[in-house]
Amino acid sequence: MRAKDIMTTPVITVRAGASIKETSTLLATHGFTAAPVTDEDDRLIGIVTEADLIKDRILPDPRSHMIRDTSHHERPPMTVGEVMTTPVEGMTPGADAADLARMMVEEGIRSIPIVDGAAVVGIVSRRDLLRTLIRDDETIAADVRHQLRMYGGDHRWRVTVAAGVVTIADCFDNATDRRVAEVLAGAVAGVVAVEVAFEAELRV
Repeated sequence: MRAKDIMTTPVITVRAGASIKETSTLLATHGFTAAPVTDEDDRLIGIVTEADLIKDRILPDPRSHMIRDTSHHERPPMTVGEVMTTPVEGMTPGADAADLARMMVEEGIRSIPIVDGAAVVGIVSRRDLLRTLIRDDETIAADVRHQLRMYGGDHRWRVTVAAGVVTIADCFDNATDRRVAEVLAGAVAGVVAVEVAFEAELRV
């Protein structure tokens, strides 16, 4: 499964000079957790997240019992350029979704811009990855059968799926074909593991 299979596109980008308020409205309205930041030539220069936008912008309630002194509170950031993360690493549409997931976990990031050359063409968030995990088993099985049918024809394979784990029975004892079947099934969204075995009784 590649980034292009799950990314959100078209992607909404913002400029560094955009106001915090308008950018907050943009993310809230569209349900995004982050937006890539581009320059005048539409090149990726950073990313701004929900956390960036709310940092130091929520005033303490003066009615609170334990309150810090806010009499010398500094002016909060007003533009995206003041709060965005830069530089930012983008990934290509052909990037492996597993690599994106690993990067998100290891680096604690929530969204990764997808770039084609210098152009931002999409964004992958944790939510996009989660959507693949909640695909129902019958839908996954149908997609796997379709991929295998194009490779080896009808009636050759038996496919079952349980909790995203795909089990493929092949009526021919061919190690190369089993490896191809594993690769094809592993590229289907929602598949978490693939097991392929030879079963002679499937032969028609």
